[in-house]
Amino acid sequence: MEIVGSDGHRSVPIEKGNGRASCYSTCFLAYKTLGVVFGGLVTSPLYVYPSMNLKSPDEMDYLGIYSIMFWTLTLIGVVKYCCIALKADDQGEGGTFALYSLLCRHTNISILSSKRNDLKSDLHNSNQLDGNRKKNWLVNFFEQSVVARRVLLFIAMLGMCMLIGDGILTPAISVLSAMDGLRAQFSSVSKSVVMALSAVVLIALFLLQKFGTSRVSFLFSPIMGAWTLTTPMVGVYSIIHYYPSIFKALSPHYIFHFFLKNGKEGWMLLGGTVLCITGAEALFADLGHFNRSSIQIAFMFTIYPSLVLTYAGQTAYLIKHPNDHDDGFYKFIPKSVYWPMFIVATLAATVASQSLVSATFSIIKQSVVLDYFPRVKVVHTSRNKEGEVYSPEINYILMVLCVAVVLVFGDGKDLGNAFGVVVSLVMLITTILLTLVMLMIWRLPFVLAALYFTVFFIMEGIYVSAVVTKIPEGGWLPFAISVILAFIMFGWFYGRQKKFEYETTYKITLDDLRILLEGSEVQRVPGICFFYSNIQDGLTPVLRHYIKNMRSLHKVTIFTTLRYLLIPKVPQHERIVIKRFGLRGVYGCVIQYGYADSLNDEGDYIVNQVIDSLQVHIQTSTGPSLSNPLSIEEELMELESARHVGVVHVRGKTKFHISKGNSWFDKIMLAFYEVLHSNCRSALPTLHLPIGQRMEVGMFYEA
Repeated sequence: MEIVGSDGHRSVPIEKGNGRASCYSTCFLAYKTLGVVFGGLVTSPLYVYPSMNLKSPDEMDYLGIYSIMFWTLTLIGVVKYCCIALKADDQGEGGTFALYSLLCRHTNISILSSKRNDLKSDLHNSNQLDGNRKKNWLVNFFEQSVVARRVLLFIAMLGMCMLIGDGILTPAISVLSAMDGLRAQFSSVSKSVVMALSAVVLIALFLLQKFGTSRVSFLFSPIMGAWTLTTPMVGVYSIIHYYPSIFKALSPHYIFHFFLKNGKEGWMLLGGTVLCITGAEALFADLGHFNRSSIQIAFMFTIYPSLVLTYAGQTAYLIKHPNDHDDGFYKFIPKSVYWPMFIVATLAATVASQSLVSATFSIIKQSVVLDYFPRVKVVHTSRNKEGEVYSPEINYILMVLCVAVVLVFGDGKDLGNAFGVVVSLVMLITTILLTLVMLMIWRLPFVLAALYFTVFFIMEGIYVSAVVTKIPEGGWLPFAISVILAFIMFGWFYGRQKKFEYETTYKITLDDLRILLEGSEVQRVPGICFFYSNIQDGLTPVLRHYIKNMRSLHKVTIFTTLRYLLIPKVPQHERIVIKRFGLRGVYGCVIQYGYADSLNDEGDYIVNQVIDSLQVHIQTSTGPSLSNPLSIEEELMELESARHVGVVHVRGKTKFHISKGNSWFDKIMLAFYEVLHSNCRSALPTLHLPIGQRMEVGMFYEA
């Protein structure tokens, strides 16, 4: 992954002593969330009723549907996401894969024993569990069962892939539903014109992403603020004008009456009603772009009341005009404010796309950092927030797919079916992972966790059972996207696991290196060599390959590891960590950097910093050892002499050698991994070093 710092976020830094400043900053951040986090959720009235296949609905049907939507928003939106899920962050990050990462950090359940465990911790890791804390039965079960760990990884991957699918479908259905308002006023406007205009709007949206979430939210928040304020005002007008007693539907008995009357048809309509909560997952997944308090304030005091009143107004109108459900949003807008509302709706639908686009960037970044996704370029667009990121490759892939979805699936009902599948499955997966967090990390009483799981699993399970029937009618699309993404993730994961196993088996220990250097055929050539390696416990097998073939090693060799930490900036005195290996001219070096640190403009500067730090380390060391008989003065002179000769930077470039003896599964997966590996970005951030100083050592790993 290439990390480019330009601007950053974990939470806005606020001084503890200034309560007024703290309150103001949180409220301002809550305002900014309107343009990013809640777009998909608050614009759902555009397509919920049009996505339902209603047949001659009457007053009781609409009251039952509104009751279902109200309790879905309350239980899933308020209770599950706003009050519970937001507390289950992984160092400021949210989303399904962050939950999996959280479980892996606190328990030994990761399938891939990462060679870069430092990625999961920072300099001030206050969130780690006490190592002496007794493990409960569930932790022991997952640690002892490989099958259970693989199933858990699969669930996390599926949730991530579904959320990316959500990031493709949300912009498509939001913009298409808003632009469809043209056809309500101009019968001459064809569906193809609406699709073309929607595609243009989507392209413009994705071209704005490079400016970063902060700037985009600054531009988008006024639009969403206008939408969040005007739609409930129209809703209140509709309630008063058409059906003032609409809020009697808050009684759950209307839900039971709805299902008793409609039976199977009522159950199948849940595939449309579930869209009222679409975008709620972004509320959790976008946590890294803002903070918990700002999201909670914005949701509870603006988004939730706005949706409750807007849906109440729509339902009140439809009770008096039961056959207008296919255009349930624009028909309930008074003619006198139709065009202003159309403009606001179109702008809001464009903004709505931002929530899942930002969430997609976040989860891709999490997966790349944890080595579960091919490395792509990740640009940090804020100096204050680690989670605020942008990926050019992912952005343009999303743009192409969104436009393709609009042009191929122009029918709103087909898109609604696909959307319902994604929304319900992601919610169900989040419920499963959150329950595990409650039991394995929070250590809540089993009764409380079981109560949470039972309520939400049954509720979301019913939604899933309804939307699964829509798979042939457009619901197959997110599954196709998820299968492709899951195959990419698993192929990358499998190749990285095999590579880690090989490097662990054939790693070079200091004793091995000592024996290699004692060979008479190995020469110590003048100069300094920075030999890059990612292995923390030992040295890369590429080193043995290099020494045996080159029959030499530089007189001063510094085994260097670049360590990415989840903090904004690493203090200068902690940036470089030097270690003596006890061998003549052989040292270890770790260069630590945070998400707002840029290594791309340092070049020779960082090299000089390492050498200067090494000199200081030698001067403060204990003197010569048996393997390194030089005195401190002699060691410093040797280092300075090597510095004047020149510097070379060596890194390994490895590939798998797939022999005929490998199984067909290994042949397919490793060949696929090599395709991914050869087309992804380098694991080593570019240091802008002179071309003449760089060297790559190729090596085949036996699969």
